[in-house]
Amino acid sequence: MGNTFYFEWEVRLMEWLQCGMGSVGAIIAQILTACGEELVLILLLGFVYWCYDKEFGKFVGVNIVVGLTWNPMLKNVVLRRRPYFDHSSIRCIRPAEPKADIMDISEQGFSFPSGHSTNGVIAYGSMPVYKKNKALTVLGIAMPLLIGLSRVMLGVHYPTDVLVGWLMGGIVVGLVSWLQKKVQRKWILHLVLFVTALPGMLYCKTSDYYTAVGLMAGLFFAIAFEEHYVHFENTRNPLECVIRIVGGFLVYFLVNTGLKLPFSKDFLASATTAAYMVRFVRYIIVGFVTLGVYPLVFSKIHLHSQKSEKGI
Repeated sequence: MGNTFYFEWEVRLMEWLQCGMGSVGAIIAQILTACGEELVLILLLGFVYWCYDKEFGKFVGVNIVVGLTWNPMLKNVVLRRRPYFDHSSIRCIRPAEPKADIMDISEQGFSFPSGHSTNGVIAYGSMPVYKKNKALTVLGIAMPLLIGLSRVMLGVHYPTDVLVGWLMGGIVVGLVSWLQKKVQRKWILHLVLFVTALPGMLYCKTSDYYTAVGLMAGLFFAIAFEEHYVHFENTRNPLECVIRIVGGFLVYFLVNTGLKLPFSKDFLASATTAAYMVRFVRYIIVGFVTLGVYPLVFSKIHLHSQKSEKGI
């Protein structure tokens, strides 16, 4: 399943990198690649949105979910197989889905373009676009470069996957950031962006697309819900920040886990339309509850924190 195409220099470069990086280099590459993965991006977005500046968080979050959906939509058109599928000389050091068979394309996904590279450019590159800051600018350049390099070192992407991933991330940051600043009625922009993601329903056969389009819908619903009914305030109080972030992860985990309970593991792992639709709906609910409903408790956390500081 899938297509195999590559430049010879790509394979030689990957072999050279893996041969020379050693065990320490492999560990560093895995740490760097984790900076472009779901858990770290949620932590990053959670801190910015729940604690630092919710408008900043919404801005970055919208860019991220667009990249998360557009990337697998292109992957499922090109259908490029991962390097280690076809080159025994290249090791898969960190598969996309560690719990799945590394040769299962429906779980491991396709190779072109690199999702981590796209995510890295969008997540870290959106920050200096929203907030002009030298430190953020350095972060926005350095992190995508290191994340992209790590994907090649770990054997899961050809260098051209990374290059196009960076390009796609740059397009999203430039285009969607510009639209967010220009379009006054956010719900119209969100609707248009969601419509651009829907064609993937017709042909995408990998779970990452359905996760992403579900999160996109969940985020857009959450933004509308927060702006109409919640109106939570950000905080710079370290204790409140920790409580909000830990609570957010707990809510995310509990809701996601609870929504899986009615279904068997075999069904959820199956590459069927029904399983994909369940995943899509599950992530709508997860995104909406975590980002829209959960902030309702922040006023109570803030009140409790104030009482503690006063010794009440």
